[in-house]
Amino acid sequence: MSEARKQSNPRPAGVQRGPGGPRAMGPRQPIHKETVVRLMKYVAPFWPRLLLVLGCIIVNAIATASAATFLGRIIDGYIAPLLLEANPDFSGLLTAILQMAALYVLAILAVFVQARIMAVVSHSVLRTIRDQMFAHMQTLPIKYFDTHTHGEVMSFYTNDTDTLRQMVSQTLPQTISSAITLLVVFISMLNCSVWLTLIMILGSFVMLSVTMKLGGRSAGFFVSQQKSLASLNGYIEEMINGQKVVKVFNREEKAKEEFDRRNDELCANMTEANKTANLLGPVSNNMGHILYVVLAIIGGALAIGGVTNLSLHGTGTLTLGAIAAFLTLSRNFMQPINQVAQQINFIAMAMAGAERIFSLLDEQPEADDGYVTLVNAREENGQLVETAERTGMWAWKHPHSADGSVTYTRLQGDVVMEEVDFGYVPEKTVLHDISLYARPGQKVAFVGATGAGKTTITNLINRFYDIADGKIRYDGININKIRKPDLRHSLGVVLQEVNLFTGTVMDNIRYGKLDATDEECIAAAKLANADDFITRLPDGYNTVLSGDGSGLSQGQRQLISIARAAVADPPVMILDEATSSIDTRTEALVQRGMDRLMQGRTVFVIAHRLSTVQNSDVIMVLDHGRIIERGSHDQLIAQKGQYYQLYTGAFELE
Repeated sequence: MSEARKQSNPRPAGVQRGPGGPRAMGPRQPIHKETVVRLMKYVAPFWPRLLLVLGCIIVNAIATASAATFLGRIIDGYIAPLLLEANPDFSGLLTAILQMAALYVLAILAVFVQARIMAVVSHSVLRTIRDQMFAHMQTLPIKYFDTHTHGEVMSFYTNDTDTLRQMVSQTLPQTISSAITLLVVFISMLNCSVWLTLIMILGSFVMLSVTMKLGGRSAGFFVSQQKSLASLNGYIEEMINGQKVVKVFNREEKAKEEFDRRNDELCANMTEANKTANLLGPVSNNMGHILYVVLAIIGGALAIGGVTNLSLHGTGTLTLGAIAAFLTLSRNFMQPINQVAQQINFIAMAMAGAERIFSLLDEQPEADDGYVTLVNAREENGQLVETAERTGMWAWKHPHSADGSVTYTRLQGDVVMEEVDFGYVPEKTVLHDISLYARPGQKVAFVGATGAGKTTITNLINRFYDIADGKIRYDGININKIRKPDLRHSLGVVLQEVNLFTGTVMDNIRYGKLDATDEECIAAAKLANADDFITRLPDGYNTVLSGDGSGLSQGQRQLISIARAAVADPPVMILDEATSSIDTRTEALVQRGMDRLMQGRTVFVIAHRLSTVQNSDVIMVLDHGRIIERGSHDQLIAQKGQYYQLYTGAFELE
């Protein structure tokens, strides 16, 4: 496990606890226009389909508006005259009704096509975003994952992307549709009556002012809601992983209390966000009803008073059909406003999710200024020559920018650290003046108390973190000059915490070398002494593992991870408590296999069991980030220092 201190943020921004529980604070993070522009760039590649959607929206808007004005024509041109006839002929009315029905069918088809296209566009956009998030996540340094919970990271892929899906598939087309509908209906209303249109504009302005004020107040709280939701998800994930520990230490009640606290904070933010947002629909609807009544009263008064009606066609009398058509159009005009009002909270949530996603995408990737690469090589006439096929011989390839030449250095596994200082945070140094060397084929062991800096040293060799001062050389090359993927390709690591992946046992062993044959994987398993229990599994090497190998014991999982490192066949091995989960009898068998594995390789061993490091060429005792003793087992025993005390204490415990 990394020795970096985990940085946590248990209380989401924008929430404070007061005497009566959590209290949501006012909006602190406004939604930025840059987020909207950036999100639209993901939608832009689908512009041909979006043009078709736009066409469907226009057709729907025109058909809906035409159907409303058609109502006025039916009243004035058919229904009113028929009321005055003794023997009315309804054939013309039937034809007009069928024409109006055709308009509604056209509108329905347009909406259907629009919905189908937007479903494809929205999920394609989310696929692109998820691909970019996951690809970018692979470039982030280990430090990012040391300071963010797994649940918080997972929230990017679940909650935040789901809010974007809803926005792209529903909110975005509805907003565009509302804007086009407003324009078409506005022109149609002018065609009926300019006077009533002016009243409609005044009422709509009041509605929009109220809607924007309420929506703007709730938007900031949706940002805090997404953050507190991520915090809660992180805690849930942590508790699920540690459920056994929770039960062993009877921490159920404390776990529930902490969950309740975080859940209360989420509830406070969600309540504050939705308290205002949920008012938007009823407020806009009721204001629309009031405006409808006002328009009906004023329209009737204008018709009764004989006021000259002004429209795009000119002047005339305000008829009953025109009033009925205008009232229908007013409904069509207010409906988009109501839709926008109801979508504001979804827009706010989507923008909050988008800002969180973009914050992940904006995280600085792991810096890599290396230019030395690792290549397959063979020896010809005493010279190393690069080759495409695997030869079992590796070389470092040095390009020289001055003259364009290339030199090769054979990979041997010579590691040297010179006066290295390091701290996970600048203000706190955890390693002080570390100097050591490991010659090819040597076994170097680190012992010391937890937190002494053992794992930190191996993290620096892997360049999971970069040193603050000093130098680390690998085969005489400063590791800062080696590309990180090539550096790590030359290192085999067996961690204390085992991670197995969903797939067969064979797949998990082959993870260390994807082109390894089945025979090579089985040989590696035998070397790690894992073959015996693997062959006793239901399907042997083809047994499917899931849930991080939950069906296996901790020791069996560790044996598979050792086999995974063995099949990679690296020149340098790092064993971080590799046998800590194996019983003493199995450890003796595995140790013999690992001794064979370590032959001819440079090996760094971290162990608390001193029996596993006795045969090391050099044993280094660390204390508070400093090397206080170094030497072979016999030399350190003769010194009777801290190693001697640890060793004799171990025998006393046994």
